Amino acid sequence: MNYKEIISSISNKDFHPIYFLMGEEPFYIDKISDYISDNVLESQEKEFNQSVLYGKEVDVAQIIAEAKQFPFGATHRVVIVKEAQNIKNIDELESYLDNPQPSTILVICYKYKKLDKRKKFTKSLAKKALLFESKKLYDNKVPDWITKYLSEKGYKIEEKASFMLAEFLGTELSNISNELDKLMVIVKKEEKITANIIEKNIGISKDYNIFEFQQALGKKDILKSNQIVNHFSANPKAHPLVVTLGMLFSFFQKLMTYHSIKDKNKNNVATELKVSPYFVNQYSSAARNYSQSKLFDIFTHLKQYDLKSKGVNNTSTKDGELLKELVYRILH
Repeated sequence: MNYKEIISSISNKDFHPIYFLMGEEPFYIDKISDYISDNVLESQEKEFNQSVLYGKEVDVAQIIAEAKQFPFGATHRVVIVKEAQNIKNIDELESYLDNPQPSTILVICYKYKKLDKRKKFTKSLAKKALLFESKKLYDNKVPDWITKYLSEKGYKIEEKASFMLAEFLGTELSNISNELDKLMVIVKKEEKITANIIEKNIGISKDYNIFEFQQALGKKDILKSNQIVNHFSANPKAHPLVVTLGMLFSFFQKLMTYHSIKDKNKNNVATELKVSPYFVNQYSSAARNYSQSKLFDIFTHLKQYDLKSKGVNNTSTKDGELLKELVYRILH
């Protein structure tokens, strides 16, 4: 079952005795466990029938003992185990899988990692419990996730604005949703969220960001590239060199991949590069400006300046100056 199906089944009072929620992305794990916590029991039933345990403080035997208790004045008992990734010998829970307490809803929150699907315990979970994996979202999927999240709440966002947010906020869905929730308090539903609104309310420059930087470099727009470099240099906390170098490496790596793609169909290129189709024209245009041999030179420069930023063969040059030198080498 996916996230929406799980929420729907809980809403319809179709409960599973055991929910094992695992994965690198904690957002959906928290959402499901919170929904169970908020909606299974009435508020007056929770004091005696809802327990929250923490993986650092309990072992499997204590969890089973808690789960085996009968509800008091309610039809169900809810036991939520947070930070379950810290429990040693979690596979000892298998004995409970064979004979769970029917009136108990046991929720195991196993964050930031996942069980080995080849192991007997994991296979047993898949058969006897509701096993849900919350996967980390790839960078290229974040803009679409932002658009969908807002759309479900009745808001619209322009494509550039969603990419600006994705670039600035990263892939942590909890952080992204928090910022979007704040944004929805400010913006009216009938008002489309634009790059200007993002700049005004979240503090991301619509003109001087990594998105615009990559576009300027791709077009070999020397003036715009240098304007952005100067902005980055003047605002090192907002644009740390280590992050910029990582983004540039990813951008030029995609250009190298583009050169090797035989089928230049837009959707195929988007799949191969793991980017939105919205970006394909940018990469095809940039690839015409950077040959494979030039890209090899750029990778050498990127490695060199990464080392310099870490103090190798560099004792005095500041990050801003290093970035200016690097961009000059890229563009010439």
